[in-house]
Amino acid sequence: MSRGNPANDNDMRPEYDFTGGVRGMHHKQYEAGTNVVFLDPDIARVFKDSESVNRALRLLVDLAKNLPPDRAA
Repeated sequence: MSRGNPANDNDMRPEYDFTGGVRGMHHKQYEAGTNVVFLDPDIARVFKDSESVNRALRLLVDLAKNLPPDRAA
């Protein structure tokens, strides 16, 4: 990837289509930080989106809070 002037870069493939794209749309979220997690295929078939993953993880956190101290990890 070239670090020069983007106007001089000719490495864009013809199949790339940014029609309707908005420059910097996710900049604030990215700047705030992000945590990318890769799910194994079998898990990804069950959890289709971030909301379902977060819901399941919150349930596990709540369950772990209710474990006796000798059972907590």
